[in-house]
Amino acid sequence: MRFAFHFGGRVTTLLLGAALVAGTGCGSLTDSLLQAEDPDLIMPENARSAAGSVAVANGALGRLRNVTAGSESTWLFGGLLADEWGTSSTFIQNDEADWRKVQPNNSSVGGMLRRLYQVRTYANQAIPLLKEFQPTRTSLIGEMYFARGFAELQLASDFCNGIPLSDGSGTEIKYGGPLPVSKVFEAAIASFDTALKTATGTDAQSVLVQRAAKVGMARAQLGNGLLQEAAATVAGIPTDFRYQTTFSLTTTSNIIWDQGMSAKRYTVADNLEGNSRNLVIANAIPFYSAKDPRLPVVDTKRPGQDGGTFVRTTTLYDRLTPIDVVNGVDARLIEAEAALKRGSDSWLTILNALRNGPDRVTSVGTVTLAALPDLTDPGTADARVNLVFYEKAFWTFSRGQRLGDLRRLIRQYNRTPATTFPVGTHYKTTAYGDDVNFPIHTDEENNKNFKACTDRNA
Repeated sequence: MRFAFHFGGRVTTLLLGAALVAGTGCGSLTDSLLQAEDPDLIMPENARSAAGSVAVANGALGRLRNVTAGSESTWLFGGLLADEWGTSSTFIQNDEADWRKVQPNNSSVGGMLRRLYQVRTYANQAIPLLKEFQPTRTSLIGEMYFARGFAELQLASDFCNGIPLSDGSGTEIKYGGPLPVSKVFEAAIASFDTALKTATGTDAQSVLVQRAAKVGMARAQLGNGLLQEAAATVAGIPTDFRYQTTFSLTTTSNIIWDQGMSAKRYTVADNLEGNSRNLVIANAIPFYSAKDPRLPVVDTKRPGQDGGTFVRTTTLYDRLTPIDVVNGVDARLIEAEAALKRGSDSWLTILNALRNGPDRVTSVGTVTLAALPDLTDPGTADARVNLVFYEKAFWTFSRGQRLGDLRRLIRQYNRTPATTFPVGTHYKTTAYGDDVNFPIHTDEENNKNFKACTDRNA
């Protein structure tokens, strides 16, 4: 098994050549190769130990953080392609995503795709090492299967049909062929299921992993239209359950704060755009103008990084605010959607319980919430679906779910992209395009089994 792990920087190899000098009095020349060991590099022989196996596992969890809110990930970028965020960046890559015109060579998308694959690779490397050197740590082994499943879930939620699932954890890469998103959701379900079968203890960490895996599995089941199965999977999970990723000044900041509030490369989106707020964006949720207490937003009236776009910022997250990868609110929202699908009136009861009932949510990120008023039944099937997804959009803002939900509205509710995704004139002088997902980056053409996305359909 081959490993090349590096924390905190890039490994660079320099070939130092010796120059042969000819001259009077030089009878011989002795060359020496100067070597410097990088203390941050974990070599294969170091990983084959109890401590080494945990280090590899920690690497997988660090990369899980990077594909959520520890780095610029599809949690943010997916919000550009959907309707959570707008671009106030100088980077054309961000503009492409917000325009819904993403090129296959978009370098930001390539980096996000690579980081998702790295989670799978590190998890797949850690699992056999932990089984060999830390076999009693079943909660950590189960957490590796959860991390792998979550990467697969996010791949299926955000990327086009034709996703390769290669395996680079061994001595030779096993190249995967292009898979439809349904098959990648199935792979995620299988990973989460293995997590549940592995972390079977009753200690707090095992229970944490079990609940996280159940919510992850239910979200993957939701992706494949298995709503009732998804509701059954999350039954009994407490609403206050949270599986979080954390941040520190010595590691990384919460990227939603970093790129939105601090760097001002992202602006909270709305259904009225432009500095004069004169551009009507069809289908977009009014994340700013709704003034919803779950998402406090301020229109700064000042330009962002691009020097022209007025930025709307949110204090939902601060620099070091932990963020929920999965939580109990996700479970209740899955149950509400499943209830609506089967024709049960309990869908509205579940939503109102989160607002002011027995399951009332009292905080989101940095925000302390007072009780919210009851929702009322809008009276038609389509309007009820809209309300469920609207509520979910505010409860899960910028947590990597909105893009996948818009795609599900097309796949599972017979909507069209023109009635689901942002439509109209973008404030950076172009009409919105047709993209409903991200392409697999052209770097993947190094995979002998891959050519391009099978299709860009939802």
